[in-house]
Amino acid sequence: MLLNEDVSRRTLVHAAALDWMPSPAKGVDRRMLFRIGEEKARATSIVRYAAGSRFAHHAHPGGEEFLVLDGVFQDESGDFPTGAYVRNPPGSGHAPRSASGCTILVKLWQFKADDRERVVIMPGEGEDSELRAGVATSKILFEGAGERVMLETWRPNAEVAIANPQGLELLVLDGGFSEAGEALARWSWLRLPAGQDLHAKVGPEGARVWYKAAPLLHAHVCAFDNPQSRLESSGSNT
Repeated sequence: MLLNEDVSRRTLVHAAALDWMPSPAKGVDRRMLFRIGEEKARATSIVRYAAGSRFAHHAHPGGEEFLVLDGVFQDESGDFPTGAYVRNPPGSGHAPRSASGCTILVKLWQFKADDRERVVIMPGEGEDSELRAGVATSKILFEGAGERVMLETWRPNAEVAIANPQGLELLVLDGGFSEAGEALARWSWLRLPAGQDLHAKVGPEGARVWYKAAPLLHAHVCAFDNPQSRLESSGSNT
């Protein structure tokens, strides 16, 4: 499967309007944003776990990054409530589940091959970043491996700019804004290639956004022919 695979083009997906598609695990559905591959895929998705749903233990040879959008995501390492941000590096694995149900943004096979750092940022954690015009709060969730991952709140009716020398990926968590003549609302996902700066006009309710400033595909991104890929289960949480 190929979906929004051309990272050289501006891409906007209103994920809240997409149909939920079933995954291999009962009770786990997904809205696909970016995908190269089938069940083993380089992918970005919004994934919904019904209460009591789970996946069998599986490996992530290409790494896994997720942000909990609502509910509580769980695995052997603990409980991750709304707002938790986790990076599980290449070679890690787990058995994800949710007793009460949850929704997450998840990215697979997009780590650099030598990125081996596990990162867990719980709600409210993260380093405060210098505020720009129109930005009310700004937290650094991760900085390293050529990436900067941010969580920001933008003021109502403000104009907010983000320079984009490498590549930019953004998800609206609440509120909304307009960009390049298009309106973005909750769970709108925007990907901009390097050199296309973001200029947002925030709506009257303000906006809360997650974004990543990084190459849209690293030069040394984990390859599918990694020998560890044979350890991966036929199912995934995307």
